[in-house]
Amino acid sequence: MRSIWKGAISFGLVTIPVKLYSATEQKDVTFHQVHRKDGGRIRYKRVCTQDGEEVPYSDIAKGYELATGEIVVLTDEDFEDLPLSTSRRIDVLQFTPAEQIDPIYFAKSYYLEPDAQGAKPYVLLRDALESSGQVAVVKVALRQRESLATLRVREGVFVLETMLWPDEIREPDFAFLDEDIEVRPQELKMAESLISTMESDFDPSEYHDTYREALQQVIEAKVAGKEVIAAQEEEEAKPAVDLMAALRASVEAAKREREGASKPKKAAAGKAKASKTSSKDSKDEEKAPAKRKTRKTA
Repeated sequence: MRSIWKGAISFGLVTIPVKLYSATEQKDVTFHQVHRKDGGRIRYKRVCTQDGEEVPYSDIAKGYELATGEIVVLTDEDFEDLPLSTSRRIDVLQFTPAEQIDPIYFAKSYYLEPDAQGAKPYVLLRDALESSGQVAVVKVALRQRESLATLRVREGVFVLETMLWPDEIREPDFAFLDEDIEVRPQELKMAESLISTMESDFDPSEYHDTYREALQQVIEAKVAGKEVIAAQEEEEAKPAVDLMAALRASVEAAKREREGASKPKKAAAGKAKASKTSSKDSKDEEKAPAKRKTRKTA
């Protein structure tokens, strides 16, 4: 990985120099816009709508559009006096329980690696934060944007998670929230039973991006000159007419799926046990002393 930012965690009077790395990457199949006829790349020019001339980067400024449609042009000098921190500090503001922060606020995750001289205070703060069970609420400026963020520990490394500001979270203004929708106790009990049946420890390695894999196969088939066959579309599920019947059927299906998944594990365990028993018996035979032959005397 390549660091994208250098700065320091400011914790009271303690300063911990760190490097910032992107903790995630979007796995996707990228495309270029091309001419369908000959595959030539499509290029775009920066053209001014006023005079129709192509504009070099050096002549491009930022413009803010007013409600009237007029444009306010901002120059580099206009941005110089703004209160954006350029000190490259991650300022610790407070510590708080992680469950008090709604995950909807989180935007992007980064790893923090200490510089050589900052390893000891890094480990000290990491261990203290981990034992407290809390997260640090911090403020940081990245890419000309100031953000709230949290510091937490994951696999021995600080993870910086930038957050959205409160006014960037939309209110869920939906009509059904004002409706008086009645849920019967037996329906609620059946839904809870379905949740209980499907409960399992989360293992992210069990899931994968089937769309990306299928798309990659299409591309590989194109490269190999094979005929591409479209996958059969699944029928779109329709809303259940009888909610209780649908819930009951879902519970039964979940139970069958879980039992089906557990059978191979039990069979594998049985085979392993039989193998161990067979191995033990063969070893016992090897260890047993050989019987001495007696000669018959006339």
